[in-house]
Amino acid sequence: MSRKCATPSGARREEDSDDVAGAARELLRGLLSRPWGHVSPSIYETGRVVSLTPWLAGHARRVRHILDAQRPDGLWGAPGAYAVVPTLSAVEALLTVVRSLDDGDSNGFRQADGVDPREAADALGRSLPRLLRRLPALDFTRFPDMPANDLIVDSLVGSINRHLDELGGDCPVVGPVPEGRLGNPKGLDRTRLAKMRAALTAGAALPDKMTHALEVTGDLAREARTIRPGPVGAVGASPAATAAWLGERGAREPRNPARLFLEAVSDEHAGAVPCGSPITVFERAWVLSTLARTGIVSNAPPALLDGLAAALGPAGTPAAEGLPADADTTSAVLYALGLLGKPRPPEALWAYETPTHFCTWPGEEGFSVTVNAHVLEAFGQYLRAILRTGETPSVSIPRYTKTVGDLVTLLCDQQREDGSWTDRWHASPYYATLCCVAALSRFGGGKAAGTLARARAWVLDTQRPDGSWGLWEGTVEETAYALQILLPSADAAAALNAKDPAGKYKESITRGDEFLPAPSDNGRLLGPALWHDKDLYLPVAVVRASVLAARHLVGKYVHTIEQS
Repeated sequence: MSRKCATPSGARREEDSDDVAGAARELLRGLLSRPWGHVSPSIYETGRVVSLTPWLAGHARRVRHILDAQRPDGLWGAPGAYAVVPTLSAVEALLTVVRSLDDGDSNGFRQADGVDPREAADALGRSLPRLLRRLPALDFTRFPDMPANDLIVDSLVGSINRHLDELGGDCPVVGPVPEGRLGNPKGLDRTRLAKMRAALTAGAALPDKMTHALEVTGDLAREARTIRPGPVGAVGASPAATAAWLGERGAREPRNPARLFLEAVSDEHAGAVPCGSPITVFERAWVLSTLARTGIVSNAPPALLDGLAAALGPAGTPAAEGLPADADTTSAVLYALGLLGKPRPPEALWAYETPTHFCTWPGEEGFSVTVNAHVLEAFGQYLRAILRTGETPSVSIPRYTKTVGDLVTLLCDQQREDGSWTDRWHASPYYATLCCVAALSRFGGGKAAGTLARARAWVLDTQRPDGSWGLWEGTVEETAYALQILLPSADAAAALNAKDPAGKYKESITRGDEFLPAPSDNGRLLGPALWHDKDLYLPVAVVRASVLAARHLVGKYVHTIEQS
């Protein structure tokens, strides 16, 4: 079946819809052939590996990656306060490098990849003065809500200041060393880092979620007695945490599982490393639920489904090895299994219920609207499956029904005045809005009709002249989200077309579709990173699935128009 999509200028483009299905099958095969997942490299995480394991193969390439990623203004990372963590990590890493050169230990840095130590000094000269001047003036309470950012900032500020103290007034590589020292942003609470270090000093075990940022504890992390790498060799699903735990021991033990893990993730990214790895469960759950929800696939390779089912335990499942179980990943796994005909009772999610909402994990200090949207999908899908099969209702059915209603109310109440939602796990409101719209479209009933209409109106109002959508610029990822908000399901195509006599939806959808790459084109999926971890990251397969979902829904919409 071909689909033709008319643009406002009258040009027409043909695309075989089988390409979307074929690309989806290829994507699913990739999940099996690349089981650790596909995540973009991180400046923050790469900087930590540079400092902590300079002996690890690929050191010069990691330094090169940091140097090449520096912005024209001297900083690293995304706009605004998103730049603080990657910039601090890059600066600390480069200071470590130039200090090692000053000591006569180049670690191959002079010889590999044509990197000149003076280039590192120049990068520091363009970044350090800005940090010294601006960091203490920032308000930490207004920083993006990202995991461990208070720990990271506090730790790196101290480390950078120690470097500057050791360098003294002048360095053969850096030149004159600034007299000032970094100050923490206003409002940063330093007690959490102090407590974490005190726990390690006392030999106490850390909560699983804290090991993801083990590197902030410095020398205390090295071979900490209460921490052990997982089966793949990772500590806390983090190259930086793994490098901190391994320390110099890895240089002496080439077959150490933690070293092998670091070598593997480094090779995957030409020396650089990602924030989280492996992300097997997270990646598979999001990809499968997206493809199944939008009707691209109705089944999946048994190995994928069996793996997701096996990941579920009494407390649900974590996103990755070394992390705690969480309601978000657990819900996504349950939803994917339910959509693909393998429903599992969502009993594990009760552990995350609070009097007002479902938390990501017990003890969470913040609130996530997307977690609650995914919990709604898990309960709603299971309840629908039970009622459809006609099984004898269990005592949980009334509780499920009430929970679905409560979550619908919660999501509607959390909508912002402009019609969007925002969330702590993604920089873009288009992601949060899609999560809420997808859940409310399927399980919100008439109560959510007005909420959904306001969300679609917001999307129409925020489209860019080139047909894209985006927070900082138009992106493929956010455009795919926006199109799914406008077309929440294939069944919605006919209804939207009937309510669109002026052609406003058609024009917006057409222009957005033209911005997306062809199903076989991965070239425009390489950025920017918008997902929250210690640094912003891009889960490539997850975003790829969302782009395919958008293309599929647009194809259904255009087919409906042509038929009518």
